[in-house]
Formats: sequence, C-alpha cells, structure tokens
Amino acid sequence: MRALLEIDRVSKAFGGVIANNAISLSVAAGSIVGLIGPNGSGKTTLFSSIVGTHRVDGGSIRFAGRDITRLRVGEIARLGLVRTYQQTRVYRAMNCVQNMQISARLPRASIHALFAPFAPAVTDRAEALLDFVGLYGKRNLRAGTLSFGQQKLLEFAMALMNEPRMLLLDEPTAGINPTLINALLERLRRANVELGVTLLVIEHNMRALMQLAGYVYCLAHGELLAAGTPAAIRQDPRVLGAYLGGQ
Repeated sequence: MRALLEIDRVSKAFGGVIANNAISLSVAAGSIVGLIGPNGSGKTTLFSSIVGTHRVDGGSIRFAGRDITRLRVGEIARLGLVRTYQQTRVYRAMNCVQNMQISARLPRASIHALFAPFAPAVTDRAEALLDFVGLYGKRNLRAGTLSFGQQKLLEFAMALMNEPRMLLLDEPTAGINPTLINALLERLRRANVELGVTLLVIEHNMRALMQLAGYVYCLAHGELLAAGTPAAIRQDPRVLGAYLGGQ
C-alpha cells in the first residue's frame, strides 16, 4: 500500500530539551496505525509538528506526496490532514448541530464565508454524521451538557465534517466511561472502512489500541524505539522495558 503520510528524520527541540530526535515513520493510505510510548516520549509533539503547530528543526513531512513541512495549520487541514486533542475542543454553549456546522470544511477562509448562512447540505451532513457517531438524538442539546465521552464523539464528528483524508487522534478513549469505549472504537473502524479515512492514533489504552490498529510505532525518550504488528509490539522486550521501567 502506498504511503499517505511520510515522516523522514523529523527532529524538534524546545530549548535544550529534545522532544523528537530523527523520527521516521510512514502511514499507508487506508490503514489504522497506532503510536504509543510512555509519558514524555514525544508523541504529542510529533502530532503537533505533523499538522503545522510546531515548526520542525530538521527532517521532512510529506502528505499525499506533497512536502508539508513548512505549511501552516490551515493549509495542511485544507489538504485533508486533521487532528483531534486529548482534551475536547467543542463549543460548549452551542448545540451539537451548530458545533458541526462551524466545523464544515471551507475552500478558503474569507470574511464572506464566515458570515454567510449555512447551506442546507451542510446541515444535512452535520445531522448524518451525528447519527453516524450515535448523537443524533442529542443534536439540539448544548455540547456542554453532554458527558465527556459524548463530547469526544462530537469532536470526532466535527473532525469528519472537514472531510479529512487522514485523522490524527490524540488519546480518543482517555477519560471515557468503559461502556462507551467499544462504541467509539467501532465508529473509528467504520470511519476507516466506510468513509475511507486513514487513522494515526495515540493511545495509552493498550487493549483498545491493539484491537484497533494494524501496525504500531513506539516512541521513548523522543526516539523511535520499535515498530511492528500489535502482536510483535506486545512481546517486544524494548517496549516492555520502556513501560515497566517507568521511562
């Protein structure tokens, strides 16, 4: 399978602290790939570099064959590469449909686009995606009244409103009631299969990630420690040492 995302020897430091050191990895189009590692291993920094929040110090990032290393966040998002966050970023005072509407992908930001009324097709898509994630019955409720797990589902649906080719998901199951985790994982799988969205997922819930991902990368101390299938990663002594050793 061809690579949709290619990261080649990417490095990022903050002052004297090296967050990422010459990391290389690739994500095939149509796949679900996991990214694991102990706290402080550089996972979130790498995500931020991929989507343009941090300017990398060295190396390159290519998406769909295009060098995006120096592009801005908005430019990268318009190419179809979108991320979510560990802490939800929903608009709590707005209802679910309104959250979805303002997340709709626009060809290019303009003052006219910001103030124009939403087309019926946007609302239809918003409601269809809310149904997809299981929130259609709550579409008119304010986002702030939803449980944290439901807010995670809403944020996922908001990301899908951007019509992404690829989603970077930062700890999608964190803080979610265990009864909702399986439902979320199923919707991630469906987005991958039915909507054709490639997924790169940071996750500390190893059981959930091993069920979801077909391939896993492990970081430690800002460097790539191991890569392989979930079965291989589970048995890799380097990975076990990184976690059990408290690194």
